Amino acid sequence: MAEERTTAQRERQGVVVSDKMDKTIVVEVSAVKPHAEYKKVVRRTDRLKAHDEQNEARVGDTVLVRECRPLSRDKTWRLVKVLQRAE
Repeated sequence: MAEERTTAQRERQGVVVSDKMDKTIVVEVSAVKPHAEYKKVVRRTDRLKAHDEQNEARVGDTVLVRECRPLSRDKTWRLVKVLQRAE
């Protein structure tokens, strides 16, 4: 009997830092967590490349991205929606 696998697609919220590529944006995701051993608050930043089919996101926008299958060597995220436009 085959087991059913359910893979939860991770979603991240971040700020667009680059939109210079065609149909690709770079999203910066920040997290603030206490260090496991020393308990000091550590700020961590990840830069994700995400697929933006309509080129709708601009630099400074807050966006929601969802993990997907690999679309290229670096792109494994897809733009879900723009949550807040940059001013």
